[in-house]
Amino acid sequence: MEFADRADAGRRLAGRLGGLRAEDVVVLGLPRGGVPVAFEVARELRAPLDVIVVRKLGVPFQPELAMGAIGEDGVLIVNEEIVRHTGLGESDLAAAQRREEAELEARVERFRRGMPRVELRDRTAVVVDDGVATGATARAACQVARAHGARRVVLAVPVGSPDTMADLRRVADEVVCLQEPELFFAVGQWYQEFGQTSDAEVVELLERAAMASSHARRGPAGPGRGGPAGRPGDDPPDPPGAGLRKDPPGPPALDEEVWIDGGFVELTGHLTVPAQATGVVAFAHGSGSSRHSPRNRQVAAGLNRAGLGTLLFDLLTTREELDRGNVFDIGLLADRLVAATAWLRGRPETAGVRVGYFGASTGAAAALWAAAEPGADIAAVVSRGGRPDLADRRLGDVRAPTLLLVGGEDRQVLGLNRRAQERLRCQNQLTVVPGATHLFEEPGALEAVTAHARDWFLAYMR
Repeated sequence: MEFADRADAGRRLAGRLGGLRAEDVVVLGLPRGGVPVAFEVARELRAPLDVIVVRKLGVPFQPELAMGAIGEDGVLIVNEEIVRHTGLGESDLAAAQRREEAELEARVERFRRGMPRVELRDRTAVVVDDGVATGATARAACQVARAHGARRVVLAVPVGSPDTMADLRRVADEVVCLQEPELFFAVGQWYQEFGQTSDAEVVELLERAAMASSHARRGPAGPGRGGPAGRPGDDPPDPPGAGLRKDPPGPPALDEEVWIDGGFVELTGHLTVPAQATGVVAFAHGSGSSRHSPRNRQVAAGLNRAGLGTLLFDLLTTREELDRGNVFDIGLLADRLVAATAWLRGRPETAGVRVGYFGASTGAAAALWAAAEPGADIAAVVSRGGRPDLADRRLGDVRAPTLLLVGGEDRQVLGLNRRAQERLRCQNQLTVVPGATHLFEEPGALEAVTAHARDWFLAYMR
């Protein structure tokens, strides 16, 4: 099943949620991409629409790993297991909370424009997103909705990773997902149009829904007003971008789940190889992430469109990840990347093509470590928000042209990258993405990462 756009996905999703009309429902869209989907659900259920704004609390030395989350009105969710394993204390948690509260308040003000949030106490909260990959944000949103007093929490998405959706069923009272494809690559692959939703679009949809709800309460106000029972949004035009269709890129020659011989273990991955690929890029994710990382998947999709193959795989097994020492064992992670490279070069679909590495956070250290191995013959390395300092003693042995991408607001990591760059003897470049933080969540930031990575790999894989 492929959706034309988020509005189309929302209408289809709403068709599965009709039974909720009998309940006192509030529809909560995850900003930004979840709001166009939620708008259609709210319209069908004749329910109020609101956003649910949450901020992940990252572990200080590994921001991608969540030790908790915060929501409005002082709601704090703590992952006791992560806190215990990382050895963090209450002061660390409090510091992270203070750092994220300002951004939480800014986003609330940006989307609501001073309007209060819709009350959830003793009501059914329907949390809606445009899709689920890792599920970290959806999990936090469900927990925050429950903390706000929701009697029942329903998570509703058009598409999601099967493993993640199974995990989220332990968090929400009910999960509705239209499709859970085994070959799940990225949320965007299931949409013909998957452009970025702007803040302005979110605000417009919230205002339209509020206006329609007001009309419904007052009843019809003349010709063309409202609709059956004053359904929200019947009269106003479609949201920006609704109904647009773009021809998706041609199907890849190979796009499948794979199992990689990692020596003493078998590693799970996803290999995509476009027809006549000019090279293949192996991704090394950071701690707290996996082959399902939505950021890496978005970058991989951009590389695929440029004719490059991609391998996203888990460097550790599920059992190994339970030992936090393994997550920061750069030598072990590098060994797994070397094994995956040998596996790639042994497959007929990728034999003979150049291999590059894309590393994020601690995965960037593993990529540089692996590229420094004698005879590695790696075409190029790209680091996104990386920790090259963790590969310090191997940096001077890297021969592959290396691009270091860092957010301009990720000041601590930027300093680490500048110092590491001084140790590199290969051709290298440090590129700062203005205004971006560690996870490149800002509008246009990840698109910039994708463009820089694409151009770097293409330059050295020809």
